[in-house]
Amino acid sequence: MFGIQRIMVLILLASSRLLAAEQLTVAGPDNKISFHVFMKNDSLFYRISYESRDVVEASPIRMSLDAKAITDKVKIGKAENYQLNEAYPWYGAHAVARNRCNGSKISISRGALHYTLDVRVFADGAAFRLIVPGKPEAKRIADESTVFRLPAGTTAWYHDLYMHYEGEYARKNMDTVKAGQWAAPSVTFRLPESEVYLSVTEADLKNYGGMALQTDGHRGMVLRLPQSQPTSYPFKLRYSAEDVFRLSQPAAIAGTIATPWRVVMVANGLNALVNNDIVHNLCPPPDPKLFPQGIKTGWIRPGAAVWKYLDGGGEGTLETMKEYSRQASELGFKHNILEGFWKKWSDNELKSLVDYSREKGVHIWLWEHSKNLRDAKTRQAFFRHCHELGISGLKIDFFDHEAKEEIDLYQSILRETAELKMMVDFHGANKPTGQERTWPNELTREAVKGMEASKLKDRAGHNVTLPFTRFAAGHAEYTPVHFGERRKNTTWAHQIASAAIFSAPLLTYSASPEHLLANPAVEMIKSIPSVWDETVVLPGSAIGEAAVYARRRGTSWFLAVMNGATPKSFDIALSFLGSGTFSALEVRDQEGNPAAVVLGKGSYDKNGTIRLTLAEGGGFIAKFDVYE
Repeated sequence: MFGIQRIMVLILLASSRLLAAEQLTVAGPDNKISFHVFMKNDSLFYRISYESRDVVEASPIRMSLDAKAITDKVKIGKAENYQLNEAYPWYGAHAVARNRCNGSKISISRGALHYTLDVRVFADGAAFRLIVPGKPEAKRIADESTVFRLPAGTTAWYHDLYMHYEGEYARKNMDTVKAGQWAAPSVTFRLPESEVYLSVTEADLKNYGGMALQTDGHRGMVLRLPQSQPTSYPFKLRYSAEDVFRLSQPAAIAGTIATPWRVVMVANGLNALVNNDIVHNLCPPPDPKLFPQGIKTGWIRPGAAVWKYLDGGGEGTLETMKEYSRQASELGFKHNILEGFWKKWSDNELKSLVDYSREKGVHIWLWEHSKNLRDAKTRQAFFRHCHELGISGLKIDFFDHEAKEEIDLYQSILRETAELKMMVDFHGANKPTGQERTWPNELTREAVKGMEASKLKDRAGHNVTLPFTRFAAGHAEYTPVHFGERRKNTTWAHQIASAAIFSAPLLTYSASPEHLLANPAVEMIKSIPSVWDETVVLPGSAIGEAAVYARRRGTSWFLAVMNGATPKSFDIALSFLGSGTFSALEVRDQEGNPAAVVLGKGSYDKNGTIRLTLAEGGGFIAKFDVYE
């Protein structure tokens, strides 16, 4: 139904009217968003407008090769316009991603140098990249300092680079932000006096260094490549001074240089932001030789996972892990992730666990440090050995850097594991850039301050910020749901609801399977999917205040609510429900006891309303099924 090649591409040559143009505009399919390219101060500039209002003001596009600028003193030449219109299966906020945009490949010249500015404009954002031809043997060093300048009065949410991508978001007024602050994409903005949100990030990152952003003190976010970024604390902690120095050097790129897509999502409301498909739309479809059914290829198995790390569970022995797999099967979970203790085991013990778990319908994953995979022969031998043992997936950790060397390693791992039909979970990782479309064997990646962060004081406020900031870029392994002290200022109901909001194709629970099975809400926990057919962000949601989600899987709807640090009341209309009457299983907070839940049942239709009064860090989740 959704063939990967079901793409309508219309090429319209427009050589005459755009020869030596001073300004060029590319409008989106519904004409609401436009990307404008023009010359200013003899340099290449752009701006992005939404409903005739600038959402990114006039900003320079800046790139250099071997320390020589290539975006000043340029001429805008011919443009080759094109359109894309496709739909494909997806594991995210919804089951079908839609990729409809108007594009333009714009010729730019600077003396004898000719290159392309490729622009795509969607109904919910815009993206651009530079493509600079080069001989295969030629190596050049690229740098960029393109600016994203926001309108006066814009609010921003971002965190710095100290902990790489595991920071705590802060709310900032761009009018008063001083120069020099670092921000890890994706960065979310809200325009003044409106419900229009932007998210700035990058897509299709490969053969290049990852981008960070730095404030310029004039409402601008400046693109910075790894050679200009500070090295994260986790990288300095885990690697040598020689490694730190090597990765801080600019990378040479051979042949044609294609930058990642520079992405600006434009969303009228939080629902549009959460349902944005641009990041993965900008990535190529999967190779049918490796993934014959694309993301639906049989050995790619989304599902929930048990994980012995943050919640006791006994010693890391074969007997303990067999019990974990048995309990995973009882929960209906599909995966069991083993941390580094597996390295003390024999191959026979690993094979015994794999065979036992397979009988239970559970797949085994092994943790490995990325530094042990940098040598290609060693890495490939390890992958083959895991494959021979029947290991289904690998959790690979401690990248902690976005230098091109690290990005190349991600690509090698994804390709080599795909060739062996193995799934991947990247931990200690950089942001997702949509590559999970090209490589659907990547089921999740961390790049988030999740449950491992034991010192996070306001977990409630953090949890209701993430759905509209970090998760805008793609899946994240938060490892939700903990019933102990790590939950901080959140309730048990909040924790259970988080599993339905912090979704990822590999949904790893931090609570032990013993504690999940013992929880009064175990039937709700068992029922929460890891992938969804439809998501609706409901009124009452606000960044840093609350997340109110309605999500559908098949004919079942879930209503999940997480409250922030301030008590709040909600009147939630159930208009998202289809026709008919629905039975509901409800999990509510127990008043005065955050470490308890109250179970309830109800009967509702789409004309109904659920009223909630939630304390600090409170929560609620309900599952609705149509009466037979």
